[in-house]
Amino acid sequence: MSEAWIIDAVRTPRGRGKKGTPEKPGGALSEIHPQELLATTLRALAQRNPMDAAEVDDVVAGCVTQAGVQGADIARMAVLLAGWPQVVSGVSLNRFCGSGLQAVNFALQGVMSGQQDLVVGAGVESMSHQPIGSDGAGLDGNNADLRELYPMVPQGISADLIATLEGFTRRDLDAFAVESQRRAAVAIAEGRFKKSVVPVRRKDGSVALEREEYPRAETTLESLASLDPAFVRMGAMAPYGGETLDQMALRVYPQAKAIQHVHHAGNSSGIVDGAGAVLIASPAYAKARGLKPRARVRATATIGSEPVIMLTAPGPASRKALKKAGMAPSDIDLWEINEAFACVPMKTMRELDIPHDKVNVNGGAIALGHPIGATGAMLLGTALDELERRDKSTALITLCIGGGMGVATIIERI
Repeated sequence: MSEAWIIDAVRTPRGRGKKGTPEKPGGALSEIHPQELLATTLRALAQRNPMDAAEVDDVVAGCVTQAGVQGADIARMAVLLAGWPQVVSGVSLNRFCGSGLQAVNFALQGVMSGQQDLVVGAGVESMSHQPIGSDGAGLDGNNADLRELYPMVPQGISADLIATLEGFTRRDLDAFAVESQRRAAVAIAEGRFKKSVVPVRRKDGSVALEREEYPRAETTLESLASLDPAFVRMGAMAPYGGETLDQMALRVYPQAKAIQHVHHAGNSSGIVDGAGAVLIASPAYAKARGLKPRARVRATATIGSEPVIMLTAPGPASRKALKKAGMAPSDIDLWEINEAFACVPMKTMRELDIPHDKVNVNGGAIALGHPIGATGAMLLGTALDELERRDKSTALITLCIGGGMGVATIIERI
């Protein structure tokens, strides 16, 4: 099978994913159309690289809530809005929080198969425009028959169930969150994100946002201790009549006995807007067009897991990718494990025996935010930048996914 080379990776800053009110302004990107967020990254790729956009075989973009302004095949619409040639096609996909990385993986696989030469893998999500659940599909497509087989619950309850079963205390989770904020603050202060971040502009050309908006560098264990657990009330709800959501989860995991609700806004991922894009080429095409590769892909993997606890698959997905690459966890220099909730990277680190100093070294979604359809594409670029900064070789990017899935990608610098 042919190689696929990563030529470049760019992203927008993440803006707070809240619409403004007369009393309080919204996030800096909340008035920017999500098509423009993605188009911003496409224009940047074309400006930064000696490429002919007309030769792009496809733009594959992850987007979770494909409704309203994020509907109508946002990948194709962003291609047109970016001013790229009409011959460039675009397709949108939804693998929940893994959408952005899955889009990159499909682009990589298209090149590795020999069927494509130049592809963009990307992701976008404007959570201020289309909040989670605004597509009306619920957790299970509103299918009572499926719910009888798998009583899926909101992810926050699943996260608290993982913490209960793993024995993670609230202080453990809060300490992880504080460290995520500290690392992000250092990364921002030292300009570690500048290589890949491109500013988002308004129609008049003025800058809407050029740096991360979500981090709270002042976060401490004491400030987090003042926050109420986020999912106590939700767990006590009985939206389908009969069992509460907690009881539904405990029906599948009776060994937990009771769910300890320990996650809150400060140790869970932030709601933000943003987009990211990765330019991928075949070696032959890159050499012929003078495109300089930054990395190659070693392996990609997806895997399913038990869907009620839902968030446990980054470990198995990583193992599957490592096996394909003939590698062990210790062979990976840097890990990006999405911080959907603090328990997710904590469990993955424990499961694979990964030292924390290799994981999310510039902070993660707790500090920076998680624009759900875009995060995977963003994390790959973040990992690549940091490999270059540290002069290291390999990185593994992995995310937990709704419905009980995981996705992973291993890259290696060239």
